[in-house]
Amino acid sequence: MSLDLPPVAPSVTAALVQGLTPRLRKRLDAGIAKLADRPHVRDGDTVRIAVDDDTHLELHAPGGSVTSVDAIRCGCLLAPDCLHRAAAASAAPIAESEAETEPAAQPAGEPEPGAGADSDSGAGATSDTASVLTLVSETVTPEQRAAALAMYDAAAAVLEAGTDGAGAVLQAELLRAAHTARVSGLPRVAASAVSVVTQLRAARGTDPAYRLTDLTAALRDVLMTAHRLPDSTDADLADLRGSARQPYAPDGSLRLYGLFSEPVLTATGYAGAVTWTADADGRLYTVSDVAPGGAGRAVGAADRAVRVGDTALTHRELSRAGLAVSGATVSPTGRLGAGAGVRAVRAAGAAWSEDPLDRLWAAPVAEQVSRALTTGGDALLFLDVTLIGTVREAAGDCLLADCDGLTLRLAAAHDHPALPYRDNLRLLATAPGVRLRVVARLDPAPVPRALLVATRHPGDAGAHVDLGLDRLQHADLPAAATAPTGAATGSPPAPLDEAPLHLLRRRVHQAASAGRRVLAFPGDSAADSRRLSRYGFACAGDLLDELHAAAADRSRDVFGRLAPADVNRFARAWLAAAHYTEEVDRALCAAAWGAAGHGGR
Repeated sequence: MSLDLPPVAPSVTAALVQGLTPRLRKRLDAGIAKLADRPHVRDGDTVRIAVDDDTHLELHAPGGSVTSVDAIRCGCLLAPDCLHRAAAASAAPIAESEAETEPAAQPAGEPEPGAGADSDSGAGATSDTASVLTLVSETVTPEQRAAALAMYDAAAAVLEAGTDGAGAVLQAELLRAAHTARVSGLPRVAASAVSVVTQLRAARGTDPAYRLTDLTAALRDVLMTAHRLPDSTDADLADLRGSARQPYAPDGSLRLYGLFSEPVLTATGYAGAVTWTADADGRLYTVSDVAPGGAGRAVGAADRAVRVGDTALTHRELSRAGLAVSGATVSPTGRLGAGAGVRAVRAAGAAWSEDPLDRLWAAPVAEQVSRALTTGGDALLFLDVTLIGTVREAAGDCLLADCDGLTLRLAAAHDHPALPYRDNLRLLATAPGVRLRVVARLDPAPVPRALLVATRHPGDAGAHVDLGLDRLQHADLPAAATAPTGAATGSPPAPLDEAPLHLLRRRVHQAASAGRRVLAFPGDSAADSRRLSRYGFACAGDLLDELHAAAADRSRDVFGRLAPADVNRFARAWLAAAHYTEEVDRALCAAAWGAAGHGGR
């Protein structure tokens, strides 16, 4: 999409699409494509689009995003129920609710929420009340149950259609379900549904950053959460319900050391930079600057001042320096707050080879992988590797490296051409034998695989390179390097995926991409099922058979006409197969890294 539009709230898009007549709904996707080629101008918080010589469309976003249907206006004769308003809303990025908020000042003398009293009478009352409350089981409300069922139906319809068939109308239905879920107190599934829509738009718009695995994961999470919610209780319900806000909590004074910075560029229309820091105990903290924008903002945000206290450090500078913070506030995810009471000044940094940062690389690799698999989060790995060469994958070449005798694949963290990740990896591939200290994100797979985000400078042991922001040059590489003794320098090692779970996984991905019909074509899955059974994956074979059977299940009415497909049966079969492959992949990933027994959640 070439238009520079402000983010639009999901409820606004859903309402505008719902207001269209059936005839206009059929033309909505074509209307979006036509709108992309029209001239537009931005005047402050308003974007004006010339629909034609006599008709103009306006989007008003006084707070940075469009939050009401009245904020999108059109001058055509069919307004307000015209195609242009719905097309503009469907083409714009999806506005995301603020996930984290600064804490309100606590009145003097009042305890923090949840703090216990010291008096005997107070403690006794609290204990008695807690005893009574534990006897009451919390269950979903009727509104939440209805919202979960509506979400499941909307996601199942998207799965049935696939990316090619899931146009703006189906996307709007999923956004409507997301809005209903959010107002019903189900923020987790609402956020996942929005992620599905943004991935669909990226796929249909040929966004270079789009990955089918991301769409599959988001769709799986929506269906799984919506499926489990109606019958969940207590702690399980709290986890599935999620939290709309993650409040910042006071954390006193912090002495932080810069680790690295990375660009942020999402399919939702947000961009910026995040800088990672660590304290003396190895706890990780982040400073972020993310706002609506595109690749240009992702590239330029590293040279903007960090928003913590009154420091003048940029993100790029902070990644190589340090920070002393007083009155710090921190979110549960480790993000530093920038409230009025926070003070921060520049301090000395540390090289990756110096204390305290050196301790991050001292942790055993298997222990790091186990922690990443069990706790989730950003799953950062701190590794010492020796480059071997390259190996070709479906998404492109990736680096091969030796990590304490383990052959590791290092892939680009982001594929957008405006970011230098891919170019930097290509250059590093020309220097086999180079020993590097790197930061990467675990990519759960049946082979050891990680996404490379930063590395120690090949020609300067005291510096590092942010691979998404800095560009390596040939002069940065050592003049000569040799592969490590005993390391494989030719063909990559035989993949563990020959198990062959890929027979089921590729069908899961095909369904998410092309819809139910791609698996409904005549064919025999028995051979694949037998092969899975021979390798000890009898359950995978059964799931594959059911997936094909559900896709092809079409009954006929009394007149012999084909009845509509059983979308719910197909969604259940796909969800079971997707969940199975995810869990087996985690177990295989743990085993591949030598962290066997730590792959479960």
